[in-house]
Amino acid sequence: MADYEIPGDLRFSREDEWVRDDGEQFLVGISDYAQQQLGDIVFVELPEVGTSLARGDSFGVIESVKAVSELYAPISGKLVAINGDLEERPEIVNENCYVDGWLIAIGDVDPSEIEMLLDADAYRRYVADRDE
Repeated sequence: MADYEIPGDLRFSREDEWVRDDGEQFLVGISDYAQQQLGDIVFVELPEVGTSLARGDSFGVIESVKAVSELYAPISGKLVAINGDLEERPEIVNENCYVDGWLIAIGDVDPSEIEMLLDADAYRRYVADRDE
């Protein structure tokens, strides 16, 4: 299995998005596995702040030199912020997908939806199964 960073304090979707409780909101991004699979990211399209998202909804597009991929909401809620830095520098996702490369922030989240996501160990196994 390739070496992927999978922080223990995050939750993950089967579509390779991560979620971090930031106290007042939940930050969402793509995992290290996803950004490595995509390669050099050249464009990120995100929705407008205020958009309501339902778990599983497509909320944007991420484009690399190799592929264009849909982004899917791992949790439901209201979009309260987007990472505006990605408009000028989408490669931040490749450089540090878990900190500076976050995509969106969601508020008004049902905590039970967080529990439905994979913890780091389960996500690590999920990635390992696909990497075989």
